[in-house]
Amino acid sequence: MTRLHNYLDALAQYSYDPGMASLDVGIVAYGLYLPEHFMTAAEVAAASGGQWTEAAVKDKLGFDRKTIPGPDDGTQAMGVRAALDCLRRFDYDPARIDVILSIGEEWKEYPLTTSGIYIQEQIGARRAWALDLQQRCCSLIAAMKIARDMLVADPDIHSIMIAGGYRNGDFVDYQNARMSMMFNLAAGGCALILERGAPGNHLLATQLMSDGSLARDVGCRVGGTAEPINHANLDGAYRSLDLMNPEHMKDRLNQVSMPNWFACIDGSLGRAQLGRGDIGYLAVLHFKPSMHRAMLAELGLGDDQTTYLRDYGHIGQIDQVLSLHLGLRAGKIKDGTVVCMVAAGIGYAWAANVIRWGTVPNAYGASLR
Repeated sequence: MTRLHNYLDALAQYSYDPGMASLDVGIVAYGLYLPEHFMTAAEVAAASGGQWTEAAVKDKLGFDRKTIPGPDDGTQAMGVRAALDCLRRFDYDPARIDVILSIGEEWKEYPLTTSGIYIQEQIGARRAWALDLQQRCCSLIAAMKIARDMLVADPDIHSIMIAGGYRNGDFVDYQNARMSMMFNLAAGGCALILERGAPGNHLLATQLMSDGSLARDVGCRVGGTAEPINHANLDGAYRSLDLMNPEHMKDRLNQVSMPNWFACIDGSLGRAQLGRGDIGYLAVLHFKPSMHRAMLAELGLGDDQTTYLRDYGHIGQIDQVLSLHLGLRAGKIKDGTVVCMVAAGIGYAWAANVIRWGTVPNAYGASLR
């Protein structure tokens, strides 16, 4: 806890520069892609071979069903579909995009291909250049910070699209008792466009943390250079997502996970000169209900200020855009609402940002409503 206290003391000395207001960066468009196929809690229970009941999946793991990929739902393809949805939804000309930051996962159609460049070609953003970024389920929030910093720092960049797909649930072995924390892994894609000088939906601040002591506690044992796929391990290679150091991970996360999450939330709020009481909507990833309720209670928030993704599962770094969309659709996010996005990713990383929402039409008259 000493390191956390030192961090918070340092944060208290942070001084916000009001001169940055002239360089406001905001969300001007977003898009989603969700597969048509679902796996129900009953099917997950059956796949566990009787280790879990349907009721336990619903009550303890917190989902009634989750999206799963169809035969054409590759990681890169879902990123493209989300990006096209973003462009269509807001009538946004892809020729306006300067940069594409891909947050698609490493598990994709063809290893060593660059997802951002593929998305660029498929959506017709030929004036842009593209880059792949990855921080597991924190990728969206990390990419939003990087995009904002790029837009502020480089006068030649005006518009950045963030896009990608996710289907890491392919690697889950439902009969591996250690992996129940990842039974909720689902599939989908999202996209956002950020612009410098946007009149609203401003990304005010971001805070990220990572803990390298957990870097190899979770991952796929098979398929890399350390243990290549061969005839002996082939049967389990594509179900090899596992806790490789379960005791250390459990002990370490019990010690630091919630404090680090709140350090990121408080850090981003502090940088934006706001406090917990200013949060109007929490766009948080899907995780077990007990932790979700504990986070809401600590922040003083009610169920009407968030969306629990019970009918979707955990779509990795896609969760925050999905939650944003559902919050807007339900009227939970209104003009002036302070939205706090929250994520965590294996490795281990924690992240939060703060967005002051407002209904902002883009140049073509489409509205974020």
